[in-house]
Amino acid sequence: MKASAAQIRAAVDAPKPDTRLYLFHGPDEAGASELAARLARALGPEAERIDIDMKALRDQPGRLADEAASLSLFGGVRYVRVSGIEEGAAEAVTLLLGAERAGSPVVAIGPGLKASGKLVKMAIAAPSAMAHACYVPEGADAARLASTVAREYGLRLTGDVPQRLASASGGDRAILAREIEKLALYLDAASDRPRDADSQALDAIGADLNDVELHHAIDAVIDGRVADIGSELAHLSEGGSSTIPLLRQLARRLMTLAELRTDMDAGASSDEVLEKHRIFFREKPAYSRALRRWNAAQIARAIDRVRQTERALMHSQSAGEVLAEAECTAIARAAARARG
Repeated sequence: MKASAAQIRAAVDAPKPDTRLYLFHGPDEAGASELAARLARALGPEAERIDIDMKALRDQPGRLADEAASLSLFGGVRYVRVSGIEEGAAEAVTLLLGAERAGSPVVAIGPGLKASGKLVKMAIAAPSAMAHACYVPEGADAARLASTVAREYGLRLTGDVPQRLASASGGDRAILAREIEKLALYLDAASDRPRDADSQALDAIGADLNDVELHHAIDAVIDGRVADIGSELAHLSEGGSSTIPLLRQLARRLMTLAELRTDMDAGASSDEVLEKHRIFFREKPAYSRALRRWNAAQIARAIDRVRQTERALMHSQSAGEVLAEAECTAIARAAARARG
């Protein structure tokens, strides 16, 4: 079954016994992880989690169905989680969906899966599976997400607070939830005692959007200004900003750049593609410089590196901020050498 945002939220908050597979695909890995966490909460604090990686699924395709059918050692609830699932898991998923029984749900996160791929189509066609595409919310969607999450904490966001929170989180739901939780604690809000959250309250908890600093840091990376990276990242760190919004915004800039580059490679001029894609006039000089420097292959490699770094940051044992800063520096060095 192909599930909308509302349908998948309802499904993970109240999981049905006959749903064997929840497949979350698309670039918003943080959003997929948040849905997986909601499913875990719905199953209860005592639920046992079984992790399986792609190597195990390739080597032992039947293990996924076996784990889904197995009982917990103490007879409690259990579920199976697969992070970074790829098309190579098609046999394992086929066996899962075709198994005679499967008492434990499987939640699979595949940021690299395409909607037109075999796994997604398989999950959509299966009555016992749900597939949901996770995309990083932007603009009005991001602001609506902020308001929706805030309501769960008993907050009514007023004025420009939804937009400010959306911008501060860079589309990362974990960061968004953390800022909203801080607001709720500050205002003593809860579902049974709702409160209004205005700009004054947001300022009071120190939510610094650092929009200008963020754009300056991204410009330095794209322009290949290696000497400026350290100071730009230091400004972000001093303002309390996480590197996740930086990586998200950098990935978006590179993806837009990839679209522009594709049109240029098809014969259009830089001015024509900037106008076609309605690039904001203040950003046109930066994009023009980047189009002269980067070719399509270089952009694709940079996007892949940023996404890999973001995924690495999701692991508790990663080098954290240092990892992201090192990768930004590496991309800037590559840009310094690049010539479109």
